[in-house]
Amino acid sequence: MTDVHASNESERTVAFLLSLRARGVRDLALLRAMERVSREHFAPSRFADLARQDVSVPLACGQTMTAPHTVAALLAALDMQPGVRVLEVGSGSGYVSALLSAMGGQVVSLERYRTLALAAHERLAGSGFGKAVELRHADGFQPDRTLGRFDRILVNGVVPAIPDALLARLGQGGRLVGALRVEGMTRRVVVTLGENGVDHALGPAIRLPPLAPGLARAL
Repeated sequence: MTDVHASNESERTVAFLLSLRARGVRDLALLRAMERVSREHFAPSRFADLARQDVSVPLACGQTMTAPHTVAALLAALDMQPGVRVLEVGSGSGYVSALLSAMGGQVVSLERYRTLALAAHERLAGSGFGKAVELRHADGFQPDRTLGRFDRILVNGVVPAIPDALLARLGQGGRLVGALRVEGMTRRVVVTLGENGVDHALGPAIRLPPLAPGLARAL
């Protein structure tokens, strides 16, 4: 039975990776991370059968796990490199935090919902990828200045504009990836900080949930 289970698991993983490649994911480091980090481990148990499908999955607090191909598009645009400091806004289930860790990032992740932050912390601790992740219950739109600056910032949702307080945490030569609502369409945005200042580059349409500022009062 163990061999059969392992074989079935391997087949599901291969099918999952092939589906991502079919959607245009070519970054080998990213694909290896998505192979190593089990999405089932981070999905609510009642939705475990959907974890290796390219669909979003409901979470507590009215939130969702973003579909894997959308996660891959964000991480590819982030241009992850081993050893970089990464600030993540919107921890959700902790799955993306684990992917960032698997790709060599030193991650600080901020989640406005205490319920999600606690659950994500537990899942990360049991995943094998939590050692490089510091997860905080905090307002991602107003990150603590004592955190310093980051090489990469990932905003896991749609915002009307990138908050100035968040841009202030971006280090020289750094890159921020998120999504903006522009003329009725949600589009990926890549913000880079170079010698000549801040540059915003709008990318293709992307499907992400909205992000709200502040700490959740009840959750």
